[in-house]
Amino acid sequence: MKNTIFKGMATAIVTPMTADGIDYDALGRLIDFQIENGINAIVVMGTTGENATIEPEDQKEVIRYTVEKVAKRVPVIAGTGTNNTAHVLHNTKNACEVGADAVLVVTPYYNKATQNGLIQHFTQVADVSTVPVILYNVPGRTGCNLLPKTVAKLAEHPNIVAIKEASGNMAQAVQLMALCGDKIDIYSGEDALTVAMMAMGGSGTISVVSNIAPKESVAMTDACKAGDYAAAAAMQCKLLPLIDACFCEVNPIPAKAGVSAMGFGEENLRLPLTPMEDANRERLYNEMRKLGIEV
Repeated sequence: MKNTIFKGMATAIVTPMTADGIDYDALGRLIDFQIENGINAIVVMGTTGENATIEPEDQKEVIRYTVEKVAKRVPVIAGTGTNNTAHVLHNTKNACEVGADAVLVVTPYYNKATQNGLIQHFTQVADVSTVPVILYNVPGRTGCNLLPKTVAKLAEHPNIVAIKEASGNMAQAVQLMALCGDKIDIYSGEDALTVAMMAMGGSGTISVVSNIAPKESVAMTDACKAGDYAAAAAMQCKLLPLIDACFCEVNPIPAKAGVSAMGFGEENLRLPLTPMEDANRERLYNEMRKLGIEV
Protein backbone atom coordinates (compact mmCIF):
# COMPACT_ATOMS: atom_id res chain seq x y z
CA MET A 1 0.00 0.00 0.00
CA LYS A 2 1.24 3.48 -0.87
CA ASN A 3 1.31 6.29 1.66
CA THR A 4 -2.16 7.28 2.80
CA ILE A 5 -3.15 10.94 2.47
CA PHE A 6 -5.84 10.67 5.15
CA LYS A 7 -8.09 8.17 6.86
CA GLY A 8 -11.62 8.98 7.91
CA MET A 9 -13.61 12.06 6.93
CA ALA A 10 -12.63 14.74 4.42
CA THR A 11 -14.88 17.67 3.61
CA ALA A 12 -15.32 18.70 -0.02
CA ILE A 13 -15.65 22.29 1.06
CA VAL A 14 -17.97 24.85 -0.50
CA THR A 15 -16.54 28.13 -1.75
CA PRO A 16 -18.32 31.06 -0.08
CA MET A 17 -18.81 33.92 -2.55
CA THR A 18 -19.70 37.56 -2.54
CA ALA A 19 -21.74 39.00 -5.39
CA ASP A 20 -18.56 39.53 -7.40
CA GLY A 21 -15.80 37.37 -5.96
CA ILE A 22 -14.60 34.92 -3.32
CA ASP A 23 -15.56 35.54 0.32
CA TYR A 24 -12.22 34.69 1.89
CA ASP A 25 -13.32 35.69 5.39
CA ALA A 26 -16.21 33.20 5.32
CA LEU A 27 -13.99 30.55 3.73
CA GLY A 28 -11.41 30.97 6.48
CA ARG A 29 -14.02 30.67 9.22
CA LEU A 30 -15.53 27.60 7.55
CA ILE A 31 -12.08 25.96 7.33
CA ASP A 32 -11.49 26.59 11.04
CA PHE A 33 -14.94 25.23 11.88
CA GLN A 34 -14.23 22.06 9.95
CA ILE A 35 -10.85 21.44 11.58
CA GLU A 36 -12.12 22.30 15.07
CA ASN A 37 -14.78 19.60 14.60
CA GLY A 38 -12.24 16.92 13.75
CA ILE A 39 -12.24 16.74 9.95
CA ASN A 40 -9.27 14.71 8.69
CA ALA A 41 -8.70 16.57 5.40
CA ILE A 42 -10.02 19.48 3.35
CA VAL A 43 -10.82 19.13 -0.35
CA VAL A 44 -10.88 22.52 -2.03
CA MET A 45 -12.01 23.39 -5.55
CA GLY A 46 -13.92 20.17 -6.08
CA THR A 47 -17.40 19.98 -7.56
CA THR A 48 -18.81 21.19 -4.24
CA GLY A 49 -16.45 24.17 -4.47
CA GLU A 50 -17.96 25.20 -7.84
CA ASN A 51 -14.66 24.79 -9.64
CA ALA A 52 -16.39 24.59 -13.03
CA THR A 53 -17.34 28.28 -12.86
CA ILE A 54 -14.17 29.65 -11.24
CA GLU A 55 -11.33 30.69 -13.51
CA PRO A 56 -8.06 28.71 -13.19
CA GLU A 57 -6.05 31.61 -11.75
CA ASP A 58 -8.80 32.31 -9.20
CA GLN A 59 -8.84 28.60 -8.35
CA LYS A 60 -5.11 28.83 -7.74
CA GLU A 61 -5.60 31.68 -5.28
CA VAL A 62 -8.38 29.83 -3.43
CA ILE A 63 -6.09 26.79 -3.11
CA ARG A 64 -3.21 29.02 -1.96
CA TYR A 65 -5.41 30.66 0.66
CA THR A 66 -6.70 27.30 1.88
CA VAL A 67 -3.18 25.89 2.21
CA GLU A 68 -2.08 28.93 4.20
CA LYS A 69 -5.19 28.94 6.40
CA VAL A 70 -5.03 25.22 7.13
CA ALA A 71 -1.33 25.62 8.00
CA LYS A 72 -0.57 21.87 7.97
CA ARG A 73 -3.27 21.04 10.52
CA VAL A 74 -4.77 18.54 8.04
CA PRO A 75 -3.94 17.64 4.43
CA VAL A 76 -5.28 19.93 1.69
CA ILE A 77 -6.45 18.16 -1.47
CA ALA A 78 -7.05 20.35 -4.52
CA GLY A 79 -9.54 19.52 -7.26
CA THR A 80 -7.82 20.09 -10.60
CA GLY A 81 -9.90 18.04 -13.05
CA THR A 82 -11.65 19.22 -16.20
CA ASN A 83 -12.55 17.57 -19.52
CA ASN A 84 -9.44 19.00 -21.20
CA THR A 85 -6.20 17.18 -20.36
CA ALA A 86 -4.06 20.24 -21.11
CA HIS A 87 -6.14 22.31 -18.68
CA VAL A 88 -5.85 19.62 -16.02
CA LEU A 89 -2.07 19.63 -16.36
CA HIS A 90 -2.06 23.43 -15.93
CA ASN A 91 -4.38 23.30 -12.92
CA THR A 92 -2.35 20.50 -11.34
CA LYS A 93 0.91 22.42 -11.71
CA ASN A 94 -0.78 25.44 -10.11
CA ALA A 95 -2.00 23.37 -7.15
CA CYS A 96 1.43 21.86 -6.64
CA GLU A 97 3.05 25.30 -6.83
CA VAL A 98 0.91 26.73 -4.02
CA GLY A 99 1.40 23.81 -1.67
CA ALA A 100 -1.50 21.37 -1.99
CA ASP A 101 -0.77 18.01 -0.39
CA ALA A 102 -2.56 16.05 -3.13
CA VAL A 103 -4.78 16.61 -6.17
CA LEU A 104 -8.19 15.14 -6.94
CA VAL A 105 -8.81 14.57 -10.65
CA VAL A 106 -12.26 13.76 -11.99
CA THR A 107 -12.85 11.75 -15.15
CA PRO A 108 -13.42 13.96 -18.21
CA TYR A 109 -17.07 14.94 -18.60
CA TYR A 110 -19.25 15.58 -21.67
CA ASN A 111 -16.62 14.62 -24.26
CA LYS A 112 -15.84 11.63 -22.00
CA ALA A 113 -13.19 9.08 -23.05
CA THR A 114 -12.58 5.40 -23.70
CA GLN A 115 -10.91 3.40 -20.94
CA ASN A 116 -7.67 3.69 -22.91
CA GLY A 117 -8.16 7.45 -23.10
CA LEU A 118 -8.69 7.56 -19.34
CA ILE A 119 -5.44 5.68 -18.78
CA GLN A 120 -3.55 8.16 -20.93
CA HIS A 121 -5.30 11.15 -19.33
CA PHE A 122 -4.59 10.17 -15.74
CA THR A 123 -1.07 8.97 -16.53
CA GLN A 124 -0.14 12.36 -17.96
CA VAL A 125 -1.51 14.10 -14.87
CA ALA A 126 0.34 11.74 -12.53
CA ASP A 127 3.54 12.24 -14.49
CA VAL A 128 3.51 16.04 -14.07
CA SER A 129 2.17 16.23 -10.53
CA THR A 130 4.71 16.66 -7.74
CA VAL A 131 2.11 15.51 -5.18
CA PRO A 132 -0.02 12.34 -4.97
CA VAL A 133 -3.02 11.98 -7.28
CA ILE A 134 -6.49 10.81 -6.26
CA LEU A 135 -8.70 9.56 -9.10
CA TYR A 136 -12.35 10.60 -8.99
CA ASN A 137 -15.11 8.48 -10.51
CA VAL A 138 -18.60 10.02 -10.53
CA PRO A 139 -20.36 8.75 -13.68
CA GLY A 140 -23.71 10.21 -12.65
CA ARG A 141 -22.24 13.68 -13.24
CA THR A 142 -19.66 12.99 -15.93
CA GLY A 143 -21.29 10.28 -18.07
CA CYS A 144 -17.97 8.45 -17.90
CA ASN A 145 -17.36 5.39 -15.72
CA LEU A 146 -13.82 4.57 -14.62
CA LEU A 147 -13.93 0.78 -14.50
CA PRO A 148 -12.20 -1.23 -11.76
CA LYS A 149 -9.88 -2.98 -14.22
CA THR A 150 -8.79 0.44 -15.51
CA VAL A 151 -8.18 1.65 -11.96
CA ALA A 152 -6.08 -1.48 -11.35
CA LYS A 153 -3.85 -0.53 -14.28
CA LEU A 154 -3.59 3.08 -13.14
CA ALA A 155 -2.75 1.92 -9.62
CA GLU A 156 0.57 0.70 -10.98
CA HIS A 157 1.65 4.33 -11.34
CA PRO A 158 3.66 5.32 -8.24
CA ASN A 159 1.98 8.72 -7.99
CA ILE A 160 -1.63 7.48 -8.14
CA VAL A 161 -2.44 6.68 -4.53
CA ALA A 162 -6.23 6.64 -4.14
CA ILE A 163 -9.65 6.88 -5.76
CA LYS A 164 -12.84 8.65 -4.76
CA GLU A 165 -15.47 6.16 -5.90
CA ALA A 166 -18.88 7.77 -6.38
CA SER A 167 -20.61 5.48 -8.84
CA GLY A 168 -23.15 4.54 -6.17
CA ASN A 169 -22.76 0.94 -7.34
CA MET A 170 -21.67 -1.23 -4.43
CA ALA A 171 -21.00 -4.20 -6.71
CA GLN A 172 -18.52 -2.07 -8.62
CA ALA A 173 -17.03 -0.83 -5.35
CA VAL A 174 -16.54 -4.41 -4.17
CA GLN A 175 -14.83 -5.30 -7.45
CA LEU A 176 -12.63 -2.23 -6.98
CA MET A 177 -11.69 -3.41 -3.49
CA ALA A 178 -10.88 -6.87 -4.81
CA LEU A 179 -8.64 -5.59 -7.60
CA CYS A 180 -7.04 -2.53 -6.00
CA GLY A 181 -7.67 -2.49 -2.26
CA ASP A 182 -4.13 -3.58 -1.45
CA LYS A 183 -2.58 -1.04 -3.85
CA ILE A 184 -4.40 2.25 -3.32
CA ASP A 185 -6.76 3.84 -0.81
CA ILE A 186 -10.43 3.78 -1.73
CA TYR A 187 -12.66 6.59 -0.51
CA SER A 188 -16.43 6.73 -0.73
CA GLY A 189 -17.73 9.64 -2.76
CA GLU A 190 -21.30 8.94 -1.66
CA ASP A 191 -22.25 10.16 1.82
CA ALA A 192 -24.96 7.52 2.14
CA LEU A 193 -22.46 4.69 1.53
CA THR A 194 -19.69 5.78 3.89
CA VAL A 195 -20.10 2.97 6.41
CA ALA A 196 -20.70 0.32 3.76
CA MET A 197 -17.54 1.30 1.91
CA MET A 198 -15.42 1.45 5.07
CA ALA A 199 -16.77 -1.91 6.20
CA MET A 200 -15.47 -3.33 2.91
CA GLY A 201 -12.02 -1.89 3.58
CA GLY A 202 -12.36 1.70 2.37
CA SER A 203 -10.13 4.31 3.97
CA GLY A 204 -12.84 6.91 4.48
CA THR A 205 -15.02 9.33 2.57
CA ILE A 206 -14.87 12.65 0.78
CA SER A 207 -18.09 14.22 1.96
CA VAL A 208 -20.60 16.95 1.14
CA VAL A 209 -22.78 16.66 4.25
CA SER A 210 -19.77 17.26 6.51
CA ASN A 211 -19.85 20.90 5.39
CA ILE A 212 -22.93 21.18 7.59
CA ALA A 213 -22.42 18.38 10.13
CA PRO A 214 -18.67 17.77 10.50
CA LYS A 215 -18.79 16.61 14.13
CA GLU A 216 -21.45 13.98 13.42
CA SER A 217 -19.72 12.86 10.22
CA VAL A 218 -16.34 12.45 11.94
CA ALA A 219 -17.92 10.45 14.76
CA MET A 220 -19.26 8.03 12.16
CA THR A 221 -15.92 7.44 10.46
CA ASP A 222 -14.13 7.30 13.82
CA ALA A 223 -16.47 4.46 14.81
CA CYS A 224 -15.57 2.68 11.57
CA LYS A 225 -11.86 3.13 12.21
CA ALA A 226 -12.38 1.65 15.67
CA GLY A 227 -14.16 -1.37 14.16
CA ASP A 228 -17.51 -0.53 15.77
CA TYR A 229 -19.61 -0.87 12.64
CA ALA A 230 -22.87 -1.29 14.58
CA ALA A 231 -22.44 2.16 16.10
CA ALA A 232 -21.30 3.58 12.77
CA ALA A 233 -24.34 2.12 11.02
CA ALA A 234 -26.66 3.74 13.56
CA MET A 235 -24.95 7.08 12.94
CA GLN A 236 -25.25 6.58 9.17
CA CYS A 237 -28.98 6.02 9.53
CA LYS A 238 -29.35 9.09 11.75
CA LEU A 239 -27.53 11.24 9.19
CA LEU A 240 -29.42 9.85 6.21
CA PRO A 241 -32.32 12.37 6.23
CA LEU A 242 -29.81 15.24 6.20
CA ILE A 243 -27.81 13.51 3.46
CA ASP A 244 -30.97 13.12 1.38
CA ALA A 245 -31.81 16.80 1.92
CA CYS A 246 -28.29 17.75 0.82
CA PHE A 247 -28.94 16.08 -2.53
CA CYS A 248 -32.58 17.02 -3.10
CA GLU A 249 -31.20 19.65 -5.48
CA VAL A 250 -27.95 19.46 -7.41
CA ASN A 251 -24.84 19.68 -5.26
CA PRO A 252 -23.61 22.16 -4.01
CA ILE A 253 -26.86 24.17 -3.89
CA PRO A 254 -28.11 22.63 -0.60
CA ALA A 255 -24.66 22.53 1.01
CA LYS A 256 -24.17 26.23 0.33
CA ALA A 257 -27.66 27.00 1.66
CA GLY A 258 -26.78 25.08 4.81
CA VAL A 259 -23.45 26.72 5.56
CA SER A 260 -24.88 30.13 4.73
CA ALA A 261 -27.63 29.59 7.30
CA MET A 262 -24.90 28.70 9.80
CA GLY A 263 -23.21 32.06 9.23
CA PHE A 264 -20.53 31.15 6.70
CA GLY A 265 -21.15 33.72 4.00
CA GLU A 266 -24.06 34.56 1.76
CA GLU A 267 -25.91 32.05 -0.38
CA ASN A 268 -24.31 33.20 -3.61
CA LEU A 269 -23.79 30.70 -6.42
CA ARG A 270 -22.57 31.12 -9.97
CA LEU A 271 -24.91 30.39 -12.85
CA PRO A 272 -26.09 27.95 -13.99
CA LEU A 273 -26.53 27.12 -10.29
CA THR A 274 -29.28 29.06 -8.52
CA PRO A 275 -30.36 29.43 -4.87
CA MET A 276 -32.32 26.62 -3.27
CA GLU A 277 -36.08 26.46 -3.76
CA ASP A 278 -38.07 27.45 -0.67
CA ALA A 279 -39.73 24.07 -0.02
CA ASN A 280 -36.43 22.23 -0.30
CA ARG A 281 -34.68 24.84 1.85
CA GLU A 282 -37.18 24.32 4.65
CA ARG A 283 -36.68 20.56 4.36
CA LEU A 284 -32.92 21.04 4.71
CA TYR A 285 -33.27 23.42 7.67
CA ASN A 286 -35.66 21.03 9.44
CA GLU A 287 -33.16 18.18 9.17
CA MET A 288 -30.38 20.44 10.43
CA ARG A 289 -32.50 21.44 13.44
CA LYS A 290 -33.20 17.78 14.25
CA LEU A 291 -29.44 17.30 14.67
CA GLY A 292 -29.16 20.36 16.90
CA ILE A 293 -27.60 22.55 14.20
CA GLU A 294 -28.69 26.16 14.64
CA VAL A 295 -30.24 27.75 11.58
